[in-house]
Amino acid sequence: MENYNSLALSLLIFMPLVGVVVISFIDRRNENLIKATTFAFSALVFVLSIPIYMNYDFSNPEMQFTYKAKWIVDWGAYYTLGVDGLSMLLIMLTTFMMPLAVVASWKSIHFHVKGFMISLLLLDAGMVGVFCARDMLLFYVFWEAMLVPMYLIIGIWGHDHRIKAAVTFFIYTMAGSLFMLVAIIYMYFQTGAVVDNGTVLSMHSFAVDDFAKLQLPYETQYWLFLAFALAFAVKVPMFPFHTWLPLAHVEAPTAGSVDLAAILLKMGPYGFMRFCIPFFPEVANDFTPVIMVVAIIGIIYGALVAMVQTDAKKLVAYSSVSHLGFVMLGIFAFTIQGWQGAMMIMIGHGISTSALFLMIGMLYDRRHTREIAKFGGLWKVMPAFSVIFMIVCFSSLGLPGTNGFIGEFLVLIGTFISSIGHARLYATLAMLGVILGAVYLLWMYQRVCFGEIVHEENKKLPDLSVREYALVTPFLILIFLLGFYPKILTEKTEATMHKYLNNQKTAVEQAKTKKNSGPMMTNQPIPY
Repeated sequence: MENYNSLALSLLIFMPLVGVVVISFIDRRNENLIKATTFAFSALVFVLSIPIYMNYDFSNPEMQFTYKAKWIVDWGAYYTLGVDGLSMLLIMLTTFMMPLAVVASWKSIHFHVKGFMISLLLLDAGMVGVFCARDMLLFYVFWEAMLVPMYLIIGIWGHDHRIKAAVTFFIYTMAGSLFMLVAIIYMYFQTGAVVDNGTVLSMHSFAVDDFAKLQLPYETQYWLFLAFALAFAVKVPMFPFHTWLPLAHVEAPTAGSVDLAAILLKMGPYGFMRFCIPFFPEVANDFTPVIMVVAIIGIIYGALVAMVQTDAKKLVAYSSVSHLGFVMLGIFAFTIQGWQGAMMIMIGHGISTSALFLMIGMLYDRRHTREIAKFGGLWKVMPAFSVIFMIVCFSSLGLPGTNGFIGEFLVLIGTFISSIGHARLYATLAMLGVILGAVYLLWMYQRVCFGEIVHEENKKLPDLSVREYALVTPFLILIFLLGFYPKILTEKTEATMHKYLNNQKTAVEQAKTKKNSGPMMTNQPIPY
């Protein structure tokens, strides 16, 4: 069992790559076998993640299932993996979504199927790697590696304006990441030597723990924080770095939208929680008012723009800008309720928004349009679809009893009780996003499912198929399970989040004490 624990995370990363090798030997004309093989390997990754989750000690805030192997020793870079309460749930979300993404693309991808399925598996490996990496160079490799398959998924298998969407996505994310790379390299040269049994293996280190222990001047931390924050803000995406997202969502195939919404957008908030705040706690604290204001703008702006959309997919894309604004609000409230709410929204958004994209994709497969005005009266011809679509819309707007409610509630409470200035004002303004969210989602649902059938093409639309029932059932189960019993998520993250928040608070207090006591005081490193 000990050997499995040390290799478990590596299996999650390398099993999709094994699938890529297997698929490469299958004749490209045998599309069903390629799809089945991709599903089998993605499902196997999910199955392998279950014992990790079951054996994870959530009362222990430290890294677990750790593994370290030599990589580029001369540079101080090691293949180092580990998970804690921040990453465990996101890994489970990733491995859960990938088999569903394969099923979602079963009937909708009609050319270069082999390349598409290989891209999905490469994306799977890269996303899991991001959440597991404990070496900054390794993290950056995974961070950039997942960019390529998503670029291909949008650019090759997307819709009419796919090239523009893919290039915009690539430029935005690459530009932000380059600033982070410069910051990583600078911090690398500030670390000490790596020594093993008296032997100096390298002069510097890429280890996350070594980065967190650095004692840098405030001015230096300020610029490093901005470099990291820019990369993560683009991925969230925060206003005004959000403009790539609606285009990417609209042009991506359904499976691409599912992966983008469920997982890739969570890497931005994860980066803030994992790196920005632990590495630069004092600067993060000072930037709180700015982040809060930008988050509020994103919440309200995303909701208002969603209200005027005529394309259902673009409406859901702008709703993501609003939802992720709540996540950033909760993170920078620096309260346990805010952080747990942020994680709940990340998981809930991954479930609800992915389900919305899947159902809009089902309509597109039938009518080859996403224009809301082209539908209406679907309740009469697609009753099962209409009921499930209603449940998913309710979960996205945060109806009590669904997965979307508790996250927004905790974020609002966490912000309201936060010690930051104007916290209650921020919480009050954020409530507008909740109201506006109900408006645009119910407006879309009413236009699609209620009323009379005015378009002849809609009168003979088939209801859900067996494959589509199988696809949406896991989402329905999670919507109600997390809605009625959110403790299965909140209790899993509590210990780790308390550790991070306590360390952040201690670091800020030490910095204030140092400033007030004069230059003779020294700041003690905060271990992460």
